Amino acid sequence: MAMFGKNKKEEKKDKKETTKEAAVDFAEESVALPSSPALPRGGDAHSYGVVLYPHITEKGTILGDLNKYIFRVARDANKVEIGRAIKNLYKVEVASVHISYAPAKSRQVGRHRGEKSGFKKAIVTLKKGSKIDLAS
Repeated sequence: MAMFGKNKKEEKKDKKETTKEAAVDFAEESVALPSSPALPRGGDAHSYGVVLYPHITEKGTILGDLNKYIFRVARDANKVEIGRAIKNLYKVEVASVHISYAPAKSRQVGRHRGEKSGFKKAIVTLKKGSKIDLAS
């Protein structure tokens, strides 16, 4: 039985050496991929996590005439993060941000009960001269 154990150990060493050699060969042959561009401070990647999407309603379109826009935002986002995210995403100047919470609501279909999840939305007021085109 001892003989079988020695052979297994030697086989493991051989496998490790061959996989290391193969990895080195693969690294030499592989094509260098272009590096990702550096994100600006605050980062656009973070901005997409803060601002989820525009909340388009009848009231929202009326507020658009007053230079105010409504967005669904992440539950843990604060006013400062939301303002920076809108500035990064839409390249506009933000004057103020107001936050509103829509509570969860219970719903019933037949005998099945469930809950419609609540959400957080932000009403963003832009400075004069700034405008967001939500249609495109």
